[in-house]
Amino acid sequence: MTKTYDIAVVGASNSVGEAIISLLEERAFPLGTLYPLDSEATVGDTVLFKGRPLLVTNLTEFDFSLVQIALFSTRDEIAARYLSKAAEAGCIVIDGTASSSLDEAVPMVVPEVNPERVADYKASKIISLPSPASSALLLALKPVYDAVGIERINVVSLQSVSGSGQQAVEELAQQTARLLNGQKVEKNIFPHQIAFNVFPQVGQFCENGATEQEMLLSSEIHKVFENDCIKVNATCVQLPVFYGHSMAIHIETRERLEVNDVRKLIRKTAGIKLIDKPESAKYPTPVDNGVGSDEVLVGRIREDISHPFGLNLWIVSDNVRKSSALNSVQIAELLIKDYI
Repeated sequence: MTKTYDIAVVGASNSVGEAIISLLEERAFPLGTLYPLDSEATVGDTVLFKGRPLLVTNLTEFDFSLVQIALFSTRDEIAARYLSKAAEAGCIVIDGTASSSLDEAVPMVVPEVNPERVADYKASKIISLPSPASSALLLALKPVYDAVGIERINVVSLQSVSGSGQQAVEELAQQTARLLNGQKVEKNIFPHQIAFNVFPQVGQFCENGATEQEMLLSSEIHKVFENDCIKVNATCVQLPVFYGHSMAIHIETRERLEVNDVRKLIRKTAGIKLIDKPESAKYPTPVDNGVGSDEVLVGRIREDISHPFGLNLWIVSDNVRKSSALNSVQIAELLIKDYI
């Protein structure tokens, strides 16, 4: 008889939580009882699992000793309040928020990049995920990093509004509709109008002039690659795109690597898909092939004409499905396969 595991999904009502629940079904996870949780759940709230509605339980009332694994996809401030409570109750926490990302006692895992670090969960009972942007970048650069090393990363991260939650998605939709009808827009989530606009701010600004998201990218790259010597320069830009993050990446490697060799490395790396025929306008975009994909998509690989060891890449990933929900479920799969 197949062993089953009881799972809690914290943030079950948001887009990442819904994607986690969908993936648990799609990947035939050996599930015993599924507990959908939300901090703002009200009586009668439900999520669909295997075609049937499941009641969402209010997070404040839940006993985490009932489950072996808890997958967190809620707001950072909510996660900060309940992560330790869940771990102290005996379950293993997979944290898809930023609450534990900089805690040195908590391993940070991208399943296709450093799966061996799952073994380090025992000290804190928590495993953290990098932000969706960092997850995609780390996976795309992993084969190059392993082959020749990377000295410097310059990245412009073009982020969809879904990274800021469902209210941000609704704000973009509402502003677009109002502008198309000749009406004035209202803004609540973003500091500027987001519809038909672009601005270089994701998160709050730090004292050094960088945003929190830009600093997080740097810290998470260092943590997952276990290399603080990589120089990272990031700019995060908010786009009027509903789903799917994109990035223009410029790297300097320790040794020269030919473009065709990069393509070969990517083709044989799990979790990455190469779409790179620019002469026929074939490169990844969020709308054409990014949203709904279980892979990080890479294209426009070319030499940096300004640096002898420089390379340029363009990457796209579904920030909700691949870089958040699927990473969480894959870590849970690693846990039950090798550790619990």
